[in-house]
Amino acid sequence: MNYMRRAVTLASQALGSTSPNPAVGAVVVKNGEIVGEGFTQPPGGDHAEVVAIKQAGSFANGATLYVTLEPCNHLGRTPPCTDSIITSGISIVHAAVRDPNPDVAGGGLERLEAGGVRTHFGAEAAAVQRQLEAWVKFVTTGRPFITAKFAMSLDGKIATHTGDSKWITGDKARWHVHKMRAGTDAIMVGIGTVLADDPRLTARDEKGNPMARQPLRVVVDTLGRLPATARLLKEPGETLLAVGPGIDLLQNGDIGNGADIQQFPVREGHIDLERLIEFLAEERDVTNIMVEGGGTLLGDLFDLGLVDKVVAFVAPTVIGGKGAPSPVGGSGVELMADALQLERVRWKRLGRDMLITGYC
Repeated sequence: MNYMRRAVTLASQALGSTSPNPAVGAVVVKNGEIVGEGFTQPPGGDHAEVVAIKQAGSFANGATLYVTLEPCNHLGRTPPCTDSIITSGISIVHAAVRDPNPDVAGGGLERLEAGGVRTHFGAEAAAVQRQLEAWVKFVTTGRPFITAKFAMSLDGKIATHTGDSKWITGDKARWHVHKMRAGTDAIMVGIGTVLADDPRLTARDEKGNPMARQPLRVVVDTLGRLPATARLLKEPGETLLAVGPGIDLLQNGDIGNGADIQQFPVREGHIDLERLIEFLAEERDVTNIMVEGGGTLLGDLFDLGLVDKVVAFVAPTVIGGKGAPSPVGGSGVELMADALQLERVRWKRLGRDMLITGYC
């Protein structure tokens, strides 16, 4: 059995619930059998290593620990994981990747070695680096990882010229989006998308029921046009409404009770997205944001160079119509030579649709 791969699977269960901490998985193995395993708990709770060691109990003595990220060696909301590992009697630690956090930066493995624990790293490193890509950016820059997500037809349309958009992609693609939502800290949309589609912006299971944990919903609404009847205000989870200066919606009790309303500076008629993103990182511990449209918001983000990753669902459908909207607006580029070229592009088929993922 690939024990590190099992640790990666465990870590995936923590995505979306641990920020600003990383989602980590850990497995304790003794005599070829798993005697303990776990993943990072919400902030203030045990880290993955401690969960696994507690489950292993006395079997941890002389065992091997597989963990997706180098164990921490500093005191935060919880004691250093290196101390728990050494005290438990674990003899070998395999870490997939080193911790880029300046508070750790290789010190975790050094502390373990000094405590008599043999260390190795590198197994399943590529998978873990993808899994932790948002947290790595956050911990090294202080800014969230931005994913631009959209679904479009083969001819690049996100709706018909009348505005009808349900549904461009099939069930498998839409279920994949719900899994993505469950693993992200925040979903961001522009007010135009809310007015056109009245979305719920929730993470739901295959039966259509809301999942226990919901991402923060962020609506960029410069002029405060969000109606009190918007469905997202009645859904489980929190909603943050980003409005321009002088916009007071607190007098509308329905909106005031259903959303956190925050005012932000405006640039050229639009919310200052850099300031909004900075606020989400500093005040809300948001490490990653999935932006789901519309074209104006996505265009502004691309124009500002704020997008880290693109997730595009392409359906084998032709919509046509010169008035039908496309997924990305904004100023764009004048020359093809200046067009954004995605890197590390991957393709995956989801039913009839194609999922294309790439990095900016």
